[in-house]
Amino acid sequence: MRETYDLIIIGGGPGGYVAAIRAAQLGSSVAVIEKRNALGGTCLNEGCIPSKALLDSSELFVQARDKFADHGIIIDPPGLDLDKMMKRKEDIITRLTRGIASLFKKNQITLVTGSGRLTKPGSEGPLQVIATTAEGEQKLQGKRVLLATGSVAIDIPGLPQDGERVGQARDALEYTAVPEHLVVIGGGYIGLELGSVWLRLGAKVTVVEMLEQMLPTSDQEITAALLKSLQKQGMTIHSGTRVSGMESTDQGVTLTLEGKANQTLTCDKVLVAAGRNPCTEGLGLEEAGVKLDETRRIAVDENYQTNIPNIYALGDLIHGPMLAHKAMDEGVALAETLAGKKAVVDYNLIPGVVYTHPEAASIGATEEQLKDQNIPYKVGRFPFMASGRARAMDNVDGFVKVLANPESGKLLGVHIIGPFASELISEAVTILSFGGSIEDVALTMHAHPTLSEAFKEAALGAFGKAVHA
Repeated sequence: MRETYDLIIIGGGPGGYVAAIRAAQLGSSVAVIEKRNALGGTCLNEGCIPSKALLDSSELFVQARDKFADHGIIIDPPGLDLDKMMKRKEDIITRLTRGIASLFKKNQITLVTGSGRLTKPGSEGPLQVIATTAEGEQKLQGKRVLLATGSVAIDIPGLPQDGERVGQARDALEYTAVPEHLVVIGGGYIGLELGSVWLRLGAKVTVVEMLEQMLPTSDQEITAALLKSLQKQGMTIHSGTRVSGMESTDQGVTLTLEGKANQTLTCDKVLVAAGRNPCTEGLGLEEAGVKLDETRRIAVDENYQTNIPNIYALGDLIHGPMLAHKAMDEGVALAETLAGKKAVVDYNLIPGVVYTHPEAASIGATEEQLKDQNIPYKVGRFPFMASGRARAMDNVDGFVKVLANPESGKLLGVHIIGPFASELISEAVTILSFGGSIEDVALTMHAHPTLSEAFKEAALGAFGKAVHA
């Protein structure tokens, strides 16, 4: 182990491990302190990746149950081997975590398994970080330190969690049997996605959201279409409602609801998905003198540096949405900035995706935001039911919506609900990133038949020129 590193990173999640690899590629000596026995953070180990594995598996189960016969494939009825489904999920996690570990070896990054904390910086010389490992405490010295410990699920007062009946997302990814009735507290993307998994596999699912408007930062036309589709699939949704009490009995868990839905619910599983808080506990922020902002996140400047020179932070610890791709881009930007290169993250162009069925994805301004800011705009829409590829896939729910300046045609926002929205949104991200217009989209040849043609047709539709609608 080196005496002094160019960069010490506390946290091996998306932001931390990407920053480590990019910094090493640019010639820095790097050490990463990660409390888990595997790299990848919450996203890879108990979040984004395992949830997508189960979302895909559960969607295939629904297809086998409800759609395969239309294709002449007879599976009546399809069987569910939940143990095997869970093993597949774990195998995916293992392959990916091993992949990151091999990249660390390739780039000669030192990995320390344990928790890291800052110490009070001296007047000069390298910074010191204490790593607490299974063998005891270990001191590391670094010219710079990056904090990238991510976030933790919010606990709701009065709703104690046991990880069995009442738990968080990580618990809902490990159920050993399909719940009879799952109540999800929180109607954000985590709650809707995991609720969808167990709904597809046969559970009764009720989502309780305290806010009147679910997914409030999303385009509300898209949100309305998504909620309508989920309700059609059998999901019960109560917005403007909070859980005011909980009692666990031999029969299950009884929840008392207040608000628009005044009632009691009895269920066998409760998933608390009410948001996340930055994981700052135990980092030694107070001892090091690192300041927080008004939202209790770590305050940083445009180069991700805190108020203490050479101590940096990114990802869920700082401002902005708590998304893995945001943290990854920040990790690259920080590493390149430290190497003297110019790097910028555009916080106005962070794509958001809900991986339900249908998927929903957005980039740029919503219609509500444009109205609030009195910005003139034109709307173009194209339904997937008019798409030949979507028809061939028998997946026609949803539409593409584009928002553009009525004079210049400059693209202002794109919102998609429908098949593979998570993939289709990237074309819109590229166009917006380069300040492109709907004319740029309309003049770009798209292969036929493809789902991406819907984006072109929606762009044409903004000025009444769509061919197939």
